[in-house]
Amino acid sequence: MSYEDTAVLLLSHGSTLPYAEEVFKDICAKFKAKTEFDAEVGYMKVAKPNLPQAIEILKERNPNLKRIVATPVFLAAGIHTNIDIPIILGLEPKETDPRQPDGNYPEGHYLVGLEEVDFDGDLILIDPIGPNPRLLEIINKKISGALEDSKLDDDAKTGVLLVVHGSRLNYSKEFITDLFGQFEAQCDYPCDFGFMELVEPNIPTSINKLVSENEVDRLVVVPIFIAPGAHTTRDIPTILGLIEDDGTGHHHHHHGHSHSHSHDHEHDHDHGHSHEHGHSHSHDHGHHHHHHDHGDVKMEFEGEILYPDPICDDDILIEILETMVKEALE
Repeated sequence: MSYEDTAVLLLSHGSTLPYAEEVFKDICAKFKAKTEFDAEVGYMKVAKPNLPQAIEILKERNPNLKRIVATPVFLAAGIHTNIDIPIILGLEPKETDPRQPDGNYPEGHYLVGLEEVDFDGDLILIDPIGPNPRLLEIINKKISGALEDSKLDDDAKTGVLLVVHGSRLNYSKEFITDLFGQFEAQCDYPCDFGFMELVEPNIPTSINKLVSENEVDRLVVVPIFIAPGAHTTRDIPTILGLIEDDGTGHHHHHHGHSHSHSHDHEHDHDHGHSHEHGHSHSHDHGHHHHHHDHGDVKMEFEGEILYPDPICDDDILIEILETMVKEALE
């Protein structure tokens, strides 16, 4: 099949942090280089180009464009993929919005006063990635890379925790329950999963359960997120005790918190931040219990926490996205 009249709109949430945008630029560049498709990233909010602007860019590059496959680079379905993005694209939402069942959004809401999408061809919105078995390859790679940074020897007992954001809708829980079931079946380490917010079990609860039921010297905490952002660089590390919030919005790294960097980019980027891709954070708690509030639960763990980066522009992610697009065109 020829794809000369087809382009791909890679859909991202958008972040106030510039390095999340850099990661999506990398994802888009790799996608274009490794597939037969032209592509552009469009952001749901905050960042530019927004979705209508990204479609204009695709149209300008290809006057013969007949189809655009709008591809959510999201792991799980949710309000954004089922309601916000369809509305922004001028399509029917997939379900009623629990935030505003009558569809009348208050003034100032990001779904009010939307720029219209101007495209006469087929606009095909596909589902997000979901619990794709190939994600296990990425997770296993993250664990192996993190263990290479461990300060403990090979005899140290390892546990693994997968961490996702959490959603008021059930999709996030369905996603991680399915993915974790696949992961657990092939994982040699004691393992569990936890939610950053909104859903139980939260991260401290899952860690306390994992270390109380198993002898664990170190934990590899794998963030199941596409790109780095406030959640992966601030919120989760704070919950894990890797950085400390002094109450002013400034965060301090604990002593003994070490970085090791191993770039796997095809080209260099100056992200302007201290969290570079392809590294993990290692933190040895020594012999003191650290208590970190997360709701009513305090995390207690003596040992090392290894915290690799999110998925970013991993080659396997690019292959997953290409397969999704081609299946939608069959």
